Amino acid sequence: MIRLQNIHKTYPRQLGTPEYKALDDISFQLQKGETMGLIGANGAGKSTTIKLILDFIRPDKGRITVLGRNPSYPLIRQQIGYLPEVARFPQNLTCMEMIRFAGETCGLSRSEVAKAAEKWLLRLDLWESRERLLRGFSKGMQQRASFAMALIHEPELLILDEPMSGLDPIGRAKIVELILELKREGRSILFCTHLLDDINRLVDKLLVLHNGQIRYEGYLDSFCNSEQSVEEAFLALVAKGDASL
Repeated sequence: MIRLQNIHKTYPRQLGTPEYKALDDISFQLQKGETMGLIGANGAGKSTTIKLILDFIRPDKGRITVLGRNPSYPLIRQQIGYLPEVARFPQNLTCMEMIRFAGETCGLSRSEVAKAAEKWLLRLDLWESRERLLRGFSKGMQQRASFAMALIHEPELLILDEPMSGLDPIGRAKIVELILELKREGRSILFCTHLLDDINRLVDKLLVLHNGQIRYEGYLDSFCNSEQSVEEAFLALVAKGDASL
């Protein structure tokens, strides 16, 4: 589903900021039906990785394939559901108008959009608010609206950047339940999170980035022992890596 091979990415020097190496020779793959958690401290390279996969930026070196194609292939977007960390909606649109736009952009007919919108807005507790302007939505409601947009075309690959951002405990529990449901359906999911408690429940594989390098890629049961939490194992791994620099 996703394959990165020997990827390098450096942001050039700009006024007031030095040259910055965001990714240093990273390689990994997400197989069909897997759920991978992408974790790391701020500046580790997580956002850069997601931007490269979605072709928002290009690598300096290396090769990326998504669903068997170069990510620059335009129609590939119709098979990907993307949830950004921060929702940026046109403030003059209602939730339903934004959902229609997302669905029709992905090639759905009006009747297909209507059916899918009802399904996902009901599932995400937004059906009663569908005709409200998005600018009046709370942060948690905007996050759930973003999730509905990511799912409206029933994508086989989901890329979720901080899916729990802005959610209250009830909303977070609903999203965890939904991700588990999507896993059972066989969707392939890459999600980036700072909430390490969610890792135990949601992922099959784990990818740990630190200072633009992969410090761990593999299954969760090999990452931490029975006496460690994911957070403890992560902190120990990062500390060990820093000590070797």
